[in-house]
Amino acid sequence: MTGSTQVWTPLDFEADGRQCDWLRVPHSTDLSGYGVVPIPIVCIRNGAGPTALLVGGNHGDEYEGQVALARLCREIEAADVRGRIIILPSLNTPAVEAGRRVSPLDDGNLNRSFPGDPVGEPTAMIAHYVTTVLLAMADVAIDLHAGGRSCHYLPCALIRSGGGPDENRELTDLATAFAAPITSISDGSGGGGMTTFSAAGQGLGVPVLTAELGGGATLSRAGLAIAEQGLRRVLQRYGILQGEDSGPASPTRFMRVRGRGAFVYAMRKGLFEPAARMGEVVQAGQLAGVIHTIHRPWEAPEPVAFTEGGMVACRRAPMLTEPGDCLYKLLVDVDPG
Repeated sequence: MTGSTQVWTPLDFEADGRQCDWLRVPHSTDLSGYGVVPIPIVCIRNGAGPTALLVGGNHGDEYEGQVALARLCREIEAADVRGRIIILPSLNTPAVEAGRRVSPLDDGNLNRSFPGDPVGEPTAMIAHYVTTVLLAMADVAIDLHAGGRSCHYLPCALIRSGGGPDENRELTDLATAFAAPITSISDGSGGGGMTTFSAAGQGLGVPVLTAELGGGATLSRAGLAIAEQGLRRVLQRYGILQGEDSGPASPTRFMRVRGRGAFVYAMRKGLFEPAARMGEVVQAGQLAGVIHTIHRPWEAPEPVAFTEGGMVACRRAPMLTEPGDCLYKLLVDVDPG
């Protein structure tokens, strides 16, 4: 990652008031030699104070965050604010328009592209701008996700451990304010953990909360409500959003992924029939499901078992399954202390 960003916007992030426009990401094609990819952005500023960066649509087929942030854009006026709110409801706009996890322009997975590249493909340029310009201005950041087309998620927040005591306490307070039913604490060692939005924020010392709010490329009303209420509570906690208090938060249950054994993977192609419900507490050795072979249906389906115990927080959505597809993710309660 070298050089300065090629992404630009006419917004003045230091100006008071409510501004709505685009980020322009240069992208030259056969029919648009000097074209740009437009990324909607809203900046609401009112004097000195903290900056909150709020992002949805990091993956295009995850919708609760997109709807919650679009609504927030319309409802908040500059007079409501002390400081600055920067909102990008559809950060990976090409993927949003295509209803895909990855960008149709370059097959880039934005949340595996940080800290980005100023002279790379569009996805890398977006990640670089977010890292070097937007996160660099932020005092707190929230990145709203869901399971997309590939999986269903119990509504939960995610925070990264690994900082000092003050940083970890700040993240715990942030999760408590957002008040998802579950908060998963990660050490960042999972797949892609070093190249995510939250990793970029951690590298800059910015507290970041990620949320998983539904899945199956549908809209969860419960997940949407968690996002809308949680966003306002966090903005109020930081003194950025003035006005009526959003009320007391429900307690969040702090949990974590124990290790790689918390993930269950398909070993063959076929039709996945799950045997465990979302939110169910399972035991090691328990049947997770079976995979029916397509071309030899007279053969018995292959059983899949859990290798660890825990609570089912994520489950594959499509029935058609390939070897290496993740079928389940389990969480366990955080050890006392």
